[in-house]
Amino acid sequence: MDVQLEIGLKGQEKMVVGHKDTAAQYGSGLVEVFATPAMVALMEKTCLGSVLPFLPSGSGTVGIKVDISHTRATPVGQEVVCESTLVEQDKRRLVFELVARDQNGEIGRGRHERFIIDTAKFMAKLD
Repeated sequence: MDVQLEIGLKGQEKMVVGHKDTAAQYGSGLVEVFATPAMVALMEKTCLGSVLPFLPSGSGTVGIKVDISHTRATPVGQEVVCESTLVEQDKRRLVFELVARDQNGEIGRGRHERFIIDTAKFMAKLD
């Protein structure tokens, strides 16, 4: 599978923090604020969504590495916006830079790597 994506490709996803997205609900903390695992999931979704329209039918991506800092708490009810930028591609390996913000500014940033897969072949290996 030879897919060449444009370096600099951007993605964006938004969400409103609900109680299901809090550290207390994830079990990653005891407080009712946006959980780090929920932020990471939003970041992964942002990266996937940015490249999916450019992949061949039957292809997808899977996350393989996350290096993220969650620097500020976001309360329930606030909107979080995540932006991704594709900064590197090495064959099927994709590297993204990410930043997440709420209405008060930056709440997290980092890098994320994903790998382009043939979905059917990937799932067949699990059998």
